[in-house]
Amino acid sequence: MVENSDQVPGPEIAESEAATDRPRGAAAIEAALRTMPGVPGVYRMLNAKGDALYVGKAKNLKKRVSAYAKPLAQVTRIRHMIAQTVAVEVVTTHTEAEALLLESNLIKRLKPRYNVLLRDDKSFPYILITDDHEFPQVVKHRGARDRKGDYFGPFASAGAVNQTIGALQRAFPLRNCPDSVFASRTRPCLQYQIKRCTAPCVGKIDRAGYRAVVDEARDFLAGRSQEMQKRLAAPMQAASDRLDFETAALFRDRIRALTQIQQKQDINVRAVGEADVIAAHQEAGQTCVQVFFYRAGQNYGNRAFFPAQSRDMAVEEVLGAFIGQFYDNKPPPRLVLLSAAVDGLALVAEALSIKAERKVEVAIPQRGERRALVDLALANARDALARRLAENASQRSLLEGLQRVFGLDEVPARIEVYDNSHLSGRQAYGCMIVSGPEGFVKSAYRKFAIRGPVEPGDDYAMMREVLARRFGRLLKEDAEREKGQWPDLVLIDGGPGQLSAATATLGELGIEDVALAAIAKGPERNAGREHFHMNGRASFMLAPQDPVLYALQRMRDEAHRFAIGTHRAKRSAEIGKSELDQVPGIGAKRKRALLNHFGSAKAIAGAGIADLQRIDGISKKVAETIYRHFHEQG
Repeated sequence: MVENSDQVPGPEIAESEAATDRPRGAAAIEAALRTMPGVPGVYRMLNAKGDALYVGKAKNLKKRVSAYAKPLAQVTRIRHMIAQTVAVEVVTTHTEAEALLLESNLIKRLKPRYNVLLRDDKSFPYILITDDHEFPQVVKHRGARDRKGDYFGPFASAGAVNQTIGALQRAFPLRNCPDSVFASRTRPCLQYQIKRCTAPCVGKIDRAGYRAVVDEARDFLAGRSQEMQKRLAAPMQAASDRLDFETAALFRDRIRALTQIQQKQDINVRAVGEADVIAAHQEAGQTCVQVFFYRAGQNYGNRAFFPAQSRDMAVEEVLGAFIGQFYDNKPPPRLVLLSAAVDGLALVAEALSIKAERKVEVAIPQRGERRALVDLALANARDALARRLAENASQRSLLEGLQRVFGLDEVPARIEVYDNSHLSGRQAYGCMIVSGPEGFVKSAYRKFAIRGPVEPGDDYAMMREVLARRFGRLLKEDAEREKGQWPDLVLIDGGPGQLSAATATLGELGIEDVALAAIAKGPERNAGREHFHMNGRASFMLAPQDPVLYALQRMRDEAHRFAIGTHRAKRSAEIGKSELDQVPGIGAKRKRALLNHFGSAKAIAGAGIADLQRIDGISKKVAETIYRHFHEQG
């Protein structure tokens, strides 16, 4: 708990500087030391604007802050901080562990320039089995855990959640559609057709049967997957014995799904149960911190972090700063395994135990299965840092800009852009282009010849068909999202109408977690006046000189180029074709003679047999064949 706070104002600084002829920052610190208590707490170095330059914690505030009064003994980064300091603010606490928790909170909130900062630290997703509906659903959840149900996680990323939900639906066919969609269904959706749901919405399963599957899914997520397999084996054998092979096959597929999930665990993680494994690697002045999540004896994924302001700091110091900020907004697990010793390991464990309101063990394993988990995380940290150093800096910056502009959970690795092209509804094509860290991925481009009847100008119907085909196929071929084919962001060329059509189409497929945005040209359709539309947000524009706007224009224009090119290629291929090509016995010579005489296929269709016979090379029999062809077609 915070007991009190003291701040040293500017006038005292001026007096001290005049009296001692010391550099201004050091003088400000010396002035603050006159009234600073020797108790645990947190200190803040402030600049002339009152902004926090640096936040630190101490067991003894007076003793710790006095070190800053000697700038030459500090590293370059801290010397620069001291030079800009004009005031020092302190907050006392009961214990050093409380000071550590407060320090982490203030660093995340104030983002001081000279602290190690944990970037891209959004809340982590969970799997939620709801309990506020007669037929619970399995959904991804992020944010406050205020909805009634059972939460499992955290998972490292949305991709890890989606992969697990995909595996869950193969083994336990539970619904993932919103309640509004559930209530309005009159027939089973695609999820039922591909055996990912039991269709309780239309009575394909009763409440008791559905609840039994829900209980099995809970047991699986709680780590009792092997027991689940044994329980499923008995009804499979019973169904087989009574020659009900279709039912037996359903149980068999569920057992296979559970087996495949277990086989993905490269290391025996049951030795740790509930743990986070945190490893850090430094190279070329940068640090990568890799975090692996293990829950219920399963790997829930991993995420790489690249803390800022870590260039001149030892890996142990960066790791210590990271841990405090990382757990500021999430509950720690029972076990935290580290790759390197941090300063005050016992203090860190005490602070995390206070945060979790239960004992938290923090350890640096040296051998055995726990060390194998740390080594795996460390190898991933090295690989992630090597990839980051090799990335094109400008492309990375643009992708981070897209993450910021559209509020994405992560930097997008795959962006899909859709556009349509047709001529009054004819030669209609929908096209998709793909962009990522390496720029445009032309091998991943796709074109969709529109199959359904399309009214001239009905771009909404075209967009619905394209997205239904694209994502319907993804659900069949990569439901667990393991192949890297699912987009992190989908951009639609159009306005609110196109966005609404796309949202409805994905909702019909039970896909609620793909970020959608529409790009609409301005009133004069001038580049630079684009409006962006997203669900749940007011439309917005970007500054004309924003590099992210330029990148979005390039992607939109590339999609338009590909769509127009596809349409023109189809139209060009059909220009030389004629209805005459479908008439038996009409080759190139007779076709040319007929067109030269009548001028068009339409005029030929309206000609009588006698008129046709007047053309050189057209006998009475051929004339009758041509006549019958056009009149039978009509």
